[in-house]
Amino acid sequence: MKATGIVRRIDDLGRIVIPKEIRRTLRIRESDPLEIFTDREGEIILKKYSPIGEMNTFAKQYAESLAQVSGHTAIIADRDQFIAASGGYKNAIGKSISRDLEEKLDKRETFLASKGERSFIPIFDENDGDYVHEAVGVIICEGDVIGAVILLDDDNRSKMGEVEKKLILSAAAFLGRQMQA
Repeated sequence: MKATGIVRRIDDLGRIVIPKEIRRTLRIRESDPLEIFTDREGEIILKKYSPIGEMNTFAKQYAESLAQVSGHTAIIADRDQFIAASGGYKNAIGKSISRDLEEKLDKRETFLASKGERSFIPIFDENDGDYVHEAVGVIICEGDVIGAVILLDDDNRSKMGEVEKKLILSAAAFLGRQMQA
């Protein structure tokens, strides 16, 4: 654990404020769920809770099926990081999503784009991709954005279209419903 030097008092309702700098660094937004852990030494640990991350194995299997059916790389992300990938970019698992993708998720935008178009954004936080086409569908559970289904392709000759859009929309809807169950 790393000390920050920041000390906060608990108010009369048992609340404590997490400083803005820490929330920004850890990408904690208003209404984000936090899981609370304690240890034997009396420490309290707050961890960002990812409902879709709880379905890691299922998400991996779903990404594999989606990649097989679509012929594209399939990636599933929660609101902060990539949790499953198939057909390429498996090294992305556990890495942070880009700020641009985070903004698109906040706006609940489903989109298809090709490199060179205005709507094309980097998906990865670091420049980890040579893909030229992307399709992103937003996973919504009980009215809240919880992640995304992403298809990527590095073939300049083919372009993603209506089929890919319907695939990501149905995958996102299915995963969102699975989280409600």
